[in-house]
Amino acid sequence: MRALRRGTLVVSCQAGRENPLFGPASMALMAQAAEAGGAGGIRANGPDDIAAIRAVTDLPIIGLHKLGDPAGVYITPTYDAAAGVVAAGADLVALDATLRPRPDGQQVAQQIARIHDELGVPVMADIDTFEAGVAARDVGADVVATTLSGYTDGRTPTGPDVELVRQLAAKLDCPIVAEGRIRTPDDVRAVCDAGAYAVVVGNAITNPMDLTARLAGAIP
Repeated sequence: MRALRRGTLVVSCQAGRENPLFGPASMALMAQAAEAGGAGGIRANGPDDIAAIRAVTDLPIIGLHKLGDPAGVYITPTYDAAAGVVAAGADLVALDATLRPRPDGQQVAQQIARIHDELGVPVMADIDTFEAGVAARDVGADVVATTLSGYTDGRTPTGPDVELVRQLAAKLDCPIVAEGRIRTPDDVRAVCDAGAYAVVVGNAITNPMDLTARLAGAIP
């Protein structure tokens, strides 16, 4: 199994249906470009995209599957969703490990245990708060990521949650992955200095629609 190494930049290759880059072929090309630029891992959504990316790279793939209501738990919300991304070639399963109710009524501990026991892969817990990160590690998460910080409580900060990375790194005995609103080399350095094991960057690399909108919006 491919392992995520310390000091790795992971590129999140995802595109929504509204994006012209949506689809497995485009995401496979994006992953190849990321690898050529020095990425040490790929984060990808859905079995189709993951399978296409697996066919063109040997980098570790963090797999997830967004299903259901985006306002709730929809990052790999069930065991079946996890099984699908592993079958497609993911080396690690990312799932929502916030303290919110899960759509199937189960606890995140049950899902993590079943992924470990039946799929034999590590689990990355995407969390939003320090408490959720501690709880996820307590029930067996192998990696804790700040992916959902700022997206579950009505606030949307403009930059990465460096303080959450620092708190988790000081408390937990597992890798902490920084993700969310990381856009510049200074952002990357800040989260690494705070104790991040690895860094995930998405929109700032793989979403030209977002980049264009932000730059065009700066024109007087």
